[in-house]
Amino acid sequence: MKNTNKSNSIGKELKNKTILITGGAGSVGSALVKKILEYPVKSVRVIDIDEHALFTLKRQTNDIRLRTLLGNILDKERIEMAGKDVDIIIHAAAVKNIEISEYNPIETIDININGTVNLIKMAMKNKPKIFLNISTDKAANASTLYGTTKQLTEKVTSWAGKYLTDTKFASVRFGNVMESKGNVFEVWEEEMKNNKPLSITDPSMKRYFFHLDEAVNFVLKCIPIMKEGEIFVPKMKSYKVKDLATKISKNHKIIGLRKGEKMDEILITDEEKKRTKKLDDMWIIK
Repeated sequence: MKNTNKSNSIGKELKNKTILITGGAGSVGSALVKKILEYPVKSVRVIDIDEHALFTLKRQTNDIRLRTLLGNILDKERIEMAGKDVDIIIHAAAVKNIEISEYNPIETIDININGTVNLIKMAMKNKPKIFLNISTDKAANASTLYGTTKQLTEKVTSWAGKYLTDTKFASVRFGNVMESKGNVFEVWEEEMKNNKPLSITDPSMKRYFFHLDEAVNFVLKCIPIMKEGEIFVPKMKSYKVKDLATKISKNHKIIGLRKGEKMDEILITDEEKKRTKKLDDMWIIK
């Protein structure tokens, strides 16, 4: 009954709404699109820079309510057009790869930070009801450029939630999604195909993981309970990376930590714990 009530509240929130998803042709974004189209929404607009991914998403969904928009969140005119008369914005567009972000810092800062600011400014003008920013556990005590940029997107989103009254703003922060593109499982699959040992940074390294459907459900679950710039964090399980690799193959090679990588990620900092509300399945950082 509890899950039914949550589903009903999500359905009520999405009914007859126009939703914009940035980066909506990516792993989490496209799964969100497919899930949202199960509800009686008016339309779903997806803006992404990947033309082929948009083409694939369109073919996979085959739904007349889907609008695929080719565009960049750095293009202010494009996102203003995309956000016109939108009720809900889910912001998932970002440079996410740690190594690529470290070697392309200007582009990473531009897209992750300035792109988010562009979207918030657009929301200030177009006044959607909801703006939900997708973040990462790497934003907690950030040690990489990617984590630092996502930490700043959380801060500017929380600022907007506190001081802008026409739209509810919030962020969701979660760990690694097993089925997302470019993650360690994709690397291991490729190595297995080529009969190579699986690459492991360090045998003792731990990471938070959950599945794509869990990520999507968590994002949607947060929409009806958003109020004022909160950060929603799911209760996730931490795994030793070596143990996950061993389930696939016992043949490993140690490659060492990449620049800025931590041995253990955290979901919430000690400072944040002082202003965190604990629920059965999540923490809410005020």
